[in-house]
Amino acid sequence: MAKSRDEMLTIPEVIAEIGAPRATFYRWRQLRKGPKAIKLPNGSVRIRRSELDRWIETLEEAA
Repeated sequence: MAKSRDEMLTIPEVIAEIGAPRATFYRWRQLRKGPKAIKLPNGSVRIRRSELDRWIETLEEAA
């Protein structure tokens, strides 16, 4: 069953999925080389599932 809304992932969920160290992921974000993120009004950060998938595809194309 497909989800009607794009799943919002936390940074720990993204890090666990891609297998990158936390510091590396934050460095990618600082350098704007990571997936686009959304900062919510409460200060937490989320990454849409579709954005993470798109970002991974661009890495595959560049390899």
